[in-house]
Amino acid sequence: MAKQTRSDDWGFPRWRSYGKTGRNAARIRLCDREGCNEVGDRPAPKAPNSPERWYFCERHAGEYNKNWNYFAGLSPEEAARRAAEEANGANGFRSSAHWGWAGPGDETRSRDEMRALSVLELEPDADFKTIRAAYRQLAKQHHPDLKQGDKEAEARFREIQAAYDVLKAAEDRRLALGSTD
Repeated sequence: MAKQTRSDDWGFPRWRSYGKTGRNAARIRLCDREGCNEVGDRPAPKAPNSPERWYFCERHAGEYNKNWNYFAGLSPEEAARRAAEEANGANGFRSSAHWGWAGPGDETRSRDEMRALSVLELEPDADFKTIRAAYRQLAKQHHPDLKQGDKEAEARFREIQAAYDVLKAAEDRRLALGSTD
């Protein structure tokens, strides 16, 4: 048989393949959860300190890791040593923490909550005890009964009260969700 001399790309270099990729189907691993047909691209250990892995989709990996205890079966000294090694390896990520673009960084607070925290003059990672203390202090400073006739203080008091209401409702939701687990 004669050797083919003609190209199939009709002079358009963009149509040529990049490297030696064939027309074979790509192999995709499915999620190991029974009945799930999503792509299983998130490895999870089958047992503590085991090299064997399950491969889950994002949703099932979250379910699997929800109650995972990374330090199970380790003595307190071994657990402390492993935690120190992990923290040491993550120092590069910690160096970018000052760029706090999106609030606390762990996505636990909504935009409304972040605005409410700024009204109360608090940091994004403030706990509810700190929020309550700041609310009480600011409410005492700007209460309309103490500054009668001051429209600015009255408006500021309403703003502080609304911010606290938003944060209180969010805390109540968090506690309700935490009690069902």
